[in-house]
Amino acid sequence: GPAIPVGVDVQVESLDSISEVDMDFTMTLYLRHYWKDERLSFHSTNNKSMTFDGRLVKKIWVPDVFFVHSKRSFIHDTTTDNIMLRVFPDGHVLYSMRVTVTAMCNMDFSRFPLDSQTCSLELESYAYTDEDLMLYWKNGNESLKTDEKISLSQFLIQKFHTTSRLAFYSSTGWYNRLYINFTLRRHIFFFLLQTYFPATLMVMLSWVSFWIDRRAVPARVSLGITTVLTMSTIITGVNASMPRVSYIKAVDIYLWVSFVFVFLSVLEYAAVNYLTTVQERKERKLRERFSCSCGIPHSKTMMLDGNYSESDANSLAGYSRNQMVPEEEKPEKVVVHLAMSNESNSSRKRGLKGHVGLRIIQNTHAIDKYSRLIFPGTYIVFNLIYWSVFS
Repeated sequence: GPAIPVGVDVQVESLDSISEVDMDFTMTLYLRHYWKDERLSFHSTNNKSMTFDGRLVKKIWVPDVFFVHSKRSFIHDTTTDNIMLRVFPDGHVLYSMRVTVTAMCNMDFSRFPLDSQTCSLELESYAYTDEDLMLYWKNGNESLKTDEKISLSQFLIQKFHTTSRLAFYSSTGWYNRLYINFTLRRHIFFFLLQTYFPATLMVMLSWVSFWIDRRAVPARVSLGITTVLTMSTIITGVNASMPRVSYIKAVDIYLWVSFVFVFLSVLEYAAVNYLTTVQERKERKLRERFSCSCGIPHSKTMMLDGNYSESDANSLAGYSRNQMVPEEEKPEKVVVHLAMSNESNSSRKRGLKGHVGLRIIQNTHAIDKYSRLIFPGTYIVFNLIYWSVFS
């Protein structure tokens, strides 16, 4: 004869868990089937229907519906099997069971944790093709009911809806397949507190070194290493709870860019320290190279700072103008060491060496000064682009 129509409706009791690592979900639901079997009809003037437990199910024909792509499923059996069979006088049958099923859900984590996931639970007859059994939703979208108390810790349930289509198997033929589709949107607040906010604080903490004296090597190095290690811990913790996908996630972009900012702050101090060492070495060579002889009796050494005038320098050395010998009499010589301050280095070196040097090399404080503006400004621009693209 023709295909037996079997109507289906579902009431979702709970959506127990969503696992990103295993890419599956667990759902508990009431699955109900409706069909007509004239062999079970009976005449009665008192009973509108007769209700039986699971013992009768083994003695009559019932649809062999199974869950496609399910990993685990079971019918609850406390205190007895949660199965109900209700037969009406005209032969209509209601077959209901309480089932918990864990099924596969193909998730896309390219926008994680600012993502939305759509999962589906698929029902299909295992043995009977569409020529023998026709599965359909009994009342369309109204066939799917959900408990108002359903909630998830990490997701907001946006929508439940039903669809149906034919599935083809090359060996056995065409089958009716019913879909329970639901869309989930991830709560972002948890990841803001646990991932984004700590990562941002670590990047800002790395900028503190720009305000620390360049000679405080232990302070700046330890601060840089601490922030780098903390960022590595955050990245490892996030990836430990995620599947090992082969594409880049949104959270990876944010964390690795933050890691690069922290790493660059360490390299920035390495550049400052190196240029400072080079500058001090050059100044030491200049002091040794440009020692000069002046007409002052008694060979003595005088430290002459470039900020003092000639009379101040003579006074600092302990000599006045009256103690100076005439120009033509210079029997003895005194070595004058020129100690040039950072402010006068540029002009002195231009005069001594005859070329203009880079100020950023001569005064390494400029690197820290520029970094105080470039690093925060670049990071703010990155955040604006990131949140505008992924939110």
